Amino acid sequence: MGVMPKKKKTLTVQRVLALVIAYIMLCVGGGIVTSIFFLPAVFGANSVVKAVVPSLTVEGIDFDVTSLPQKSTMYASDGKTKITEFWDQNREVVPLKKVSKVMQQAVVAREDKRFFEHGGVDVQGVFRAFVQTYVKGGDQQGGSSLTQQYVKNALIMQASQDNDPISQYHASEDTIARKMREMLISVQLEKKYSKAEILQGYLNIAQFGGNSLYGVQAAAKRYFGTTADKLNVVQAATIAAITKNPNSYDPSVEANQKESEKQRNIVLQLMHDQGYISTKQYKEAVNTPLKDTLNLQSNSTGCMAAEYDAGYFCDYVVHKILNSKEFGKTQEDRERLLKEGGLKIVTTLDLDANTLLNETARKTIPPEDPSGMEIVMASVKPGTGEVLGFGLNRTYDATDAGLTDQTKDAMNYAVDYVDGGGRGFSIGSSWKPVNLVAWMEAGHSVNENLQTTTRYPTSLFACDRYKGGTDVWSLTNAITNNTVNPETPALALARSHNTTQASMASVIGLCKIADTATELGYHDAYTGETLDKTASFVPAMLVGNVNVSPLTMASIFAVYASNGVQCNPIALRKVTTVDGDDLKVPSANCHQAVDPEIIQTLAWAMNQGVVRTDGAGQVAKLANNRKTFAKTGTHEDQYVTTGGFIPNQIATFVLVGDVQNPVQNPIANIAINGQYHSYWDGSTIAAPAWRDFMNAYAERKQLPIDNDYGQAASKYSATSSSVTPIGGGKKTTPTQQQSTIIQQQNQSIQQSQQNQQSQQTTQNRQ
Repeated sequence: MGVMPKKKKTLTVQRVLALVIAYIMLCVGGGIVTSIFFLPAVFGANSVVKAVVPSLTVEGIDFDVTSLPQKSTMYASDGKTKITEFWDQNREVVPLKKVSKVMQQAVVAREDKRFFEHGGVDVQGVFRAFVQTYVKGGDQQGGSSLTQQYVKNALIMQASQDNDPISQYHASEDTIARKMREMLISVQLEKKYSKAEILQGYLNIAQFGGNSLYGVQAAAKRYFGTTADKLNVVQAATIAAITKNPNSYDPSVEANQKESEKQRNIVLQLMHDQGYISTKQYKEAVNTPLKDTLNLQSNSTGCMAAEYDAGYFCDYVVHKILNSKEFGKTQEDRERLLKEGGLKIVTTLDLDANTLLNETARKTIPPEDPSGMEIVMASVKPGTGEVLGFGLNRTYDATDAGLTDQTKDAMNYAVDYVDGGGRGFSIGSSWKPVNLVAWMEAGHSVNENLQTTTRYPTSLFACDRYKGGTDVWSLTNAITNNTVNPETPALALARSHNTTQASMASVIGLCKIADTATELGYHDAYTGETLDKTASFVPAMLVGNVNVSPLTMASIFAVYASNGVQCNPIALRKVTTVDGDDLKVPSANCHQAVDPEIIQTLAWAMNQGVVRTDGAGQVAKLANNRKTFAKTGTHEDQYVTTGGFIPNQIATFVLVGDVQNPVQNPIANIAINGQYHSYWDGSTIAAPAWRDFMNAYAERKQLPIDNDYGQAASKYSATSSSVTPIGGGKKTTPTQQQSTIIQQQNQSIQQSQQNQQSQQTTQNRQ
């Protein structure tokens, strides 16, 4: 009793297959494909047929043989130098006319020798497979035509794109239903498309190796370093042999090469037997060792495969694409476009800048340096917003190795959190040019004398969004540990004095400085918010206690370098689809943000910090008597920085410290690259790195010297013999208690500078 059901089932399967074959022959012969033939009256009421019928629906399926997922390619700013490629399926679609004749012949010989004779289904092959499998009971035979194989691949691809695992399963399951469905669709396909179009589709969709290698063009490049139109007989046979078992016959895997050569020779024999190659060609080809024919090229994808040390820049570009609505409604849509859209992505990457930035970073602090300190550099082209490159003393690595190896990392600390970076940094005195711009925008001269102190009631900085409190903000200057009283804002910038920054804010209010920061392009690196919306909106922001990325600061210095033109950072110049259409890319939104006369006066004051003997930025002086505009900074014992520019050419910002554990691993009493300092500030390491890079870049690019830039405007540089008192420019008057505190403090300064309190809540130096 246990044997009978199996026999009945086998007979039923045979009956069904016989009916299918008869049906397919009718389709091929009569040219009619319609679901009317699946009426129960045709097949009867057995359960096997009932289970099959629903899987045979083909309505709504669109098989465009020329439209397939393709890899996207990222280029440097020249539009020619390839940085890397992106793909889920490594494919580059090419028309049939760009596939060598022998490659076309090799595939037909291997897969379907009657391809040009049948109408989508090789009936002879189906009968042979049917008899061998179900009549003789031998090994299962496929009998699939080349058209059927294209249909199968297309169905799998479509299900994958639709994220439909059920359809994906049915497209690849080893069942009668799947075979029937493929046959029916193949007949329809042959009615709609020519043999050339179907062959073209197959050559572009078929898998020709492991690691997601699809299409003949990608295979030609991968295995032989050539293109599909240049493939010779041996190369074509090698590629054609792979599709039977892409992972096992992939010749790039050394363990596969013996079997790959065997399969290649089988294809060569078929080509000979079918009249595609001569006996002489056949003998020469089979006697050629496969290993000698290979010229293997990289098959890596994404930023891990980026060339020209551009891994971090690549990562930034990818984040920009995934975060920009220009490339799709959802992030999933954007990622699919990147990996399947066949885009040509031209970036703003300046190969010279990026190379020199990385070289300078690793020369300044070797990746394996025992200090564990990191250096992060970013450069922007003024007046355009174009990001030129990044420099980090690490190697980009998004694998697990990047988590444990000090020399590797996948996080680009030069950019904002949303763009794949950290949560931002306090930058010290390199912030101070922002204060000076705000000061001039409020109608003041940089040579106005200001009364200063080391203790400021926070209520002195009150404005509509900041009310201050009853507390007192204490601060000192790094070198003198006291004040210079009175002092001008210009000298305060050159000497990098903190106390005068507070005096300036007591006159114009904290809100004005926050507004100017926004005007210049500042935003919080973690939240993206403007300064007055964050926890950094306190008096300490005046000396760089903010939360900003090096790229944002480079962009702010680019405003200083372009006569006041502010641009948002951009990484994309042009993105083109496979059809040649240009997609809209994020705009830099460049606009005149600051009065050029204010910028020229600021540049003059920044240069004073380099040329004066008491200037804090002397070490940043550039070569060839080039006028230098730079500002150093130090945030406690955590970070040291320098920002600066060459007018209208490049703006660069440098940050040094332990970007992950600055408190636990301070940049003090430590040796870096073999040099010990008990006290590191911006001038000891960040400024030299900035100077070395800028000199190297200026020489590489032969940048013109513009020593006329930085001419102080009389409107903003007029001198005054009077002294503006603390809070003197404010509409609100300090309370009697506040005035008493200030008066007592100033008297103490006059009596003995050496008795000044050294304790402070925020200390930023140079």
